[in-house]
Amino acid sequence: MPTRVLVPSGVLGLGFDHDALRRGIESSPDIICIDGGSTDSGPYYLGEGVSKYSRASTAAEWKQLLDARAEADVPLVIGSSGTCGTDSMVDWMFEITNEIARTQGRKVKVATVKSSQESGFIAEAFGEGRVEALDPAIPLTETDIVNCSNIVALAGAEQIGAAIETGAEIVLAGRATDTASIASLPLIRGDDAGSAWHGAKIAECGALCSTKPLSGVVVVEFGKSGFSVEPMADGARCTPSTVSAHMLYENADPFILHEPGGCLDATDARYSAIDERKVAVKGSRWIRSDRYAVKLEGAGIAGYQTTILAIVRDSRYVENIGAWSSDLLEFLSETISERTMLGPDDYRLEIRLIGIDSALGRLETKPSAPAEVGALAIVTARTQDAATEIARLANPFLLHFPLPDDEQLPTFAFPYSPAETERGPIYEFKLNHVLRLDDPMEAFRLDVLEAG
Repeated sequence: MPTRVLVPSGVLGLGFDHDALRRGIESSPDIICIDGGSTDSGPYYLGEGVSKYSRASTAAEWKQLLDARAEADVPLVIGSSGTCGTDSMVDWMFEITNEIARTQGRKVKVATVKSSQESGFIAEAFGEGRVEALDPAIPLTETDIVNCSNIVALAGAEQIGAAIETGAEIVLAGRATDTASIASLPLIRGDDAGSAWHGAKIAECGALCSTKPLSGVVVVEFGKSGFSVEPMADGARCTPSTVSAHMLYENADPFILHEPGGCLDATDARYSAIDERKVAVKGSRWIRSDRYAVKLEGAGIAGYQTTILAIVRDSRYVENIGAWSSDLLEFLSETISERTMLGPDDYRLEIRLIGIDSALGRLETKPSAPAEVGALAIVTARTQDAATEIARLANPFLLHFPLPDDEQLPTFAFPYSPAETERGPIYEFKLNHVLRLDDPMEAFRLDVLEAG
């Protein structure tokens, strides 16, 4: 019998087509799998151990999926709970599950897979040579490891599969690879491993592999020699082009995908249309590694930040905004040195020109001259007080700093008061490494609980 996996969306909190979800349930899936997060929004959420999505939105969508799970009478699995996948976010998802189950008068069996790592354990493994850098390598010391506020290991199919095999109705997993939850049941059932991982990669973002990417819901059917994928939304289609293209998504190599325990090789994969909506894929291979390793993610405080935004509208200044910002930065650097005890190593000041090159900076290839520009000064320092002090020092000059050949004192605008906004601690990723394990469960904790 084939294994049918229903994927409601690329991530919990993004939304999905409710009619499509209904069709997905009617297709008699064997399991429902959804991802809960990623590092797309930077290191802050891992550093703080919080979700990037609102609790209300998460709970509303999770309730619909709990209802769908009860109707289908199949397991429901979420990986990377609460975006960052720390233990606190697994607990957060359990609290939400418990509240919903109580409200509905249900009792459900829940398995949790926790991925957080003690810095001492990782430092010890680093000393033993079991922590290895990925490309691009980040220089790493034991001090860097200890200074991480949160470290997680990315679970694979082995850990999530162990949770499924407890007979749990719901699996709440900490940080995991995007594909792990989808591949787990097909692998447990003995479906082709290459197809299990390839199909999981294609479906990881829901309907992104279809012609209606925001519709969310897809069903993937796995077998002994391949897999097929079909979107559930009205009017959505999967084509060989939309499906094969997803191997390029967030992947350095369009044919190779590394996972715990091995890698997927899709070099010989062949994509064919079954009908106007459904695509079949065969020829994928799973290459098992001679050692088992999981990716590590760690984030720690990089400083404290204060921002200040000025709006520049004078046409002459807008046309010369690059020279203006360069001169202002040079002037402020000298002024900070003269008026404070702070040296160049104590802070970082940058100005991003919103409407010109704020996203790409020096890499921008299409400069333009809009009607107005936002000059966003970002100050990062070792303390919040120092960051705010520098921002306040910059305040009058962001309003009145003239061009070199302009004797008139310009006036720009602050969009709000106070002009300075304290952002608090900011984080940086400190780990881009893998951890070698003798036992896949060595760095993870599996518990079975009851909600409701």
